[in-house]
Amino acid sequence: MPLQKIIESLCKELQGSRVTLRQETQGDVFPITHEALSGTTQSIIGIDTPNMSGQPVVIKVLAGQQVIQNDCTSEFIDDSPFHEMLKLYGGMKAQIVTPVVINEVTKAIISLHVLDKTRNWSEADADRCQRAAIEIQKELTQCESL
Repeated sequence: MPLQKIIESLCKELQGSRVTLRQETQGDVFPITHEALSGTTQSIIGIDTPNMSGQPVVIKVLAGQQVIQNDCTSEFIDDSPFHEMLKLYGGMKAQIVTPVVINEVTKAIISLHVLDKTRNWSEADADRCQRAAIEIQKELTQCESL
């Protein structure tokens, strides 16, 4: 299944505001390569974000861990780049960030955003994001082997 279809399906099934797929590329660390939007949600492709390299979500995802945030605004209160990013991304309230790992290295990142309300993510929601990561992993692995 094409990458765009995978994230569109995830966005629709979990009623997200936005799903992004960031892929590791040469010269640019994990730019958004694909995006699915619902309703009037604005695109964030090309938006300059603060340096997030030391941010806890980024550190965990690069280590291969999924990050689930029911209420983004109540987390990392003293981390101004994180809260600046929330505003830049449309006032993001909740998210699930899932690494796509190939050969024990994070090669891509799926982010499911909810802008208008906090959300108590279920285990099924987190599992669905993991399944999307596996689908993307398969697609990327097939592309590398061609």
